Amino acid sequence: MIAAVMEALHQPLVVRQVPDPTPTPDGAVIRVAANGVCRSDWHAWVGDVRVGLPHVLGHEFTGVVEAVGPEVRTHRPGDRVIVPFSQGDGSCEMCRSGHENVCEHVHLVGFTSWGGYAEYVAVPRADANLVRLPEGVGFVEGASMGCRFMTSFHGLVDQAQLRAGEWVAVHGCGGIGLAAIHIATALGASVVAVDISPAALELARELGAVATVNARDGDAAKAVRELTGGGAHVSVDALGIAATCRASVSSLRTRGRHLQVGLATQDNQGQVALPISLIVTRELQLLGTFGMQASRYPEMMRMVSRGQLHPGQLVTGTIPLSGASDVLAAMDQFATVGVTVIDRFA
Repeated sequence: MIAAVMEALHQPLVVRQVPDPTPTPDGAVIRVAANGVCRSDWHAWVGDVRVGLPHVLGHEFTGVVEAVGPEVRTHRPGDRVIVPFSQGDGSCEMCRSGHENVCEHVHLVGFTSWGGYAEYVAVPRADANLVRLPEGVGFVEGASMGCRFMTSFHGLVDQAQLRAGEWVAVHGCGGIGLAAIHIATALGASVVAVDISPAALELARELGAVATVNARDGDAAKAVRELTGGGAHVSVDALGIAATCRASVSSLRTRGRHLQVGLATQDNQGQVALPISLIVTRELQLLGTFGMQASRYPEMMRMVSRGQLHPGQLVTGTIPLSGASDVLAAMDQFATVGVTVIDRFA
């Protein structure tokens, strides 16, 4: 098969032939139809997330089941599927309590195994880790839900327990942030979008933000507090740098909830200094979110099928496999807008 192989950190991917995967007894092989190029891929590409080399990135993919192992019961060749990237093994306390996305032995397709920058991908425990893609949802639209969208959904719905009528501030309007804006709006919240890119802020408005703040213009947290009449009920750091994390916490009203979605970088060694006294005296909550378990996908898919969510609106371009390196390089300078999807592998 053809794959875009990462052979060195922060260097262009090499598109070349590699061996086809085969299914494990409980697994499946997926013929990839579409795969999003995500900032989490960039984190691995630059070395923030360690992967063995050579490696094939890609964790936001949809496709068609090509082959299954003899133990697979609920999926067959020809099934249209979407693949959650954070997968459990079914054995630990987290898996048994329905939180497979934070399994103690979590399998991260595209990180701990080769992913969707390729024509085919092997997925273990297919019965637990594959989700049927509704016929009305296209492969490219489905790929746009593969990480950024579903992570934001899980974060806002399950972790922050967002309620209609609340104010939400989203700091960083890349793919994750735009997904959070769109989902929060669909849930009946009012969203303030914060970024330094006019193009990203314009797209944020198109996806439902009622107000935008350019962080280059001054104190973004203060601007959010003024726009929301005292602060956001929920504030999202969708980027993971110190400035957005601190601004998110400082944007909150008393008893607000900070949701950390963006991963930290090597530059800050995963550490961010926070205003602890503010967290204590305002009784703020700090929440994390990581992927989403397969069992939660049906609710999100129902909202898509009913027309309440339109993840395809986040897709700003499609590219051939050979274009993935250029998108990753553009992420060095935060120069991408929306979601770019690989949909051609020839």
